Amino acid sequence: MAALEPPVCEFGKPAPDFALLGVDGCTWSLADCRGPKGLLVMFICQHCPYVQAIHDRIVRDALALQSIGIGSVAIMSNDTAAYPDDSFVNMRLAAAQHQYPFPYLLDESQNVARRYGAVCTPDFFGYNANLQLQYRGRLDASRKQAAAPDTIRELFIAMQTIAATGQGPAQQIPSIGCSIKWKTH
Repeated sequence: MAALEPPVCEFGKPAPDFALLGVDGCTWSLADCRGPKGLLVMFICQHCPYVQAIHDRIVRDALALQSIGIGSVAIMSNDTAAYPDDSFVNMRLAAAQHQYPFPYLLDESQNVARRYGAVCTPDFFGYNANLQLQYRGRLDASRKQAAAPDTIRELFIAMQTIAATGQGPAQQIPSIGCSIKWKTH
């Protein structure tokens, strides 16, 4: 698995809308997921070791962000035929096991990942109240290791700033992770 870094933040780029099936059986849109102060869109999956290492932290941060008016959503865009660990059934199991406090959606066509420009898992997109991109960085410095107790919560701090000011930090360190597994047909 090649580790990829996403490009830098395109400040102000509008969030593309979507209508995707969630593990709860409901279809979710951008409007359904957003909070009054913004939205965190996470591209994740089950098989990637970078994502496996951060489940507890994305749950912690999503809950904390919810309390300050930021909604969160996770989208899985990998080719499930080639990567059965990322199947819809396994998405449901992961959401239950980790008690995701956010919708977990299947992007079966991969069109949503393409419209967002997602390149890896995890890939984080932080939007302000006007759904303008303000953050395209990493969760924290831990990569695929366990995080030390004093690890700076870069994503959370950025989203907290976005909730308060509408603006993301000028300096952002890209996330790193496994490439999105694109369909070949």
